[in-house]
Parts: sequence; C-alpha cells; structure tokens
Amino acid sequence: MKTETIIRTILLVVALVNQALTASGKNPLPFADETIYELLTILFTVGASVWAWWKNNSVTKEAVAADEFMRELKKQNKQG
Repeated sequence: MKTETIIRTILLVVALVNQALTASGKNPLPFADETIYELLTILFTVGASVWAWWKNNSVTKEAVAADEFMRELKKQNKQG
C-alpha cells in the first residue's frame, strides 16, 4: 500500500470521527472557530502568494517580448 493511501485513509477516519462527535454535540478538537478561521486565512494568503510569484511575472515590455520569443522557439521545436 502506498504512503499516500495510508495518509488519506487516516485523514478520512479522523474526519468521520470528528463529524460524528460534532453531530453528537461534542467538540473533539480543542480549537475555537476563530483560531481555525485565522489559520485558514494564513494558509490561503501564503498559498496565494507562493502561487502568484511561482509563475513568470513579466512586467516590463522587454520581458513580455522575451516571453513571446520563447513561446515561438518552443513552437518551432515542437514542429521541427
């Protein structure tokens, strides 16, 4: 069995147990809603920042022209 499969299975079991306990009126996780909201907001901000700067961000006219030149070279290499 792959490690990813084991991790997904464990997370599914934890989520199902958490849901069952929450449905029965118990709060199994010792976090306030506010703490979870803050954590998700931080994760979203970090993720969006990394994603935005991971891509090639051509701002200047020269950089845009270089990107176009690169696309043309790649296109020629695929054809020839």
